[in-house]
Amino acid sequence: MRAVELFEGGVSNAEIARAVGVCAESVRRWRRVWEQDGASGLRRRAATGRPPKLDDTQVDMVRAALEQGAQAHGFEADLWTLERVGAVVTRATGVVLSRASVWRLLTGRLGWSLQRPERRAVERDESEIARWIAHEWPRIKKGP
Repeated sequence: MRAVELFEGGVSNAEIARAVGVCAESVRRWRRVWEQDGASGLRRRAATGRPPKLDDTQVDMVRAALEQGAQAHGFEADLWTLERVGAVVTRATGVVLSRASVWRLLTGRLGWSLQRPERRAVERDESEIARWIAHEWPRIKKGP
């Protein structure tokens, strides 16, 4: 928009390029657009590209389904994987997504992040571990 002000002031392309910090070719392109469409032609536009497969309502449906937990959808463990989320998306919306699209849905549109469960033995006995650290480890550490 600074370039537009300078265009209207009759400043040369080279001077505008130096003032704005871009190459002269960019300023020439901007001037052509400005002369044809005015300042509104230079405003930023939304990125073009393929529209998302899920609209906002469907994303809200998926969010609600995922918040119920994996076991509520018939999975044995309450752990989400990309495949499981994809299956829930298909059941909830009828839309089939690739693993990459499921990842983008989770991280981009839902704001979720990757979280891995802590791997622990089911048989872990915290009191026995504390006893071992207090009594056995000092004996082993000192040596014979």
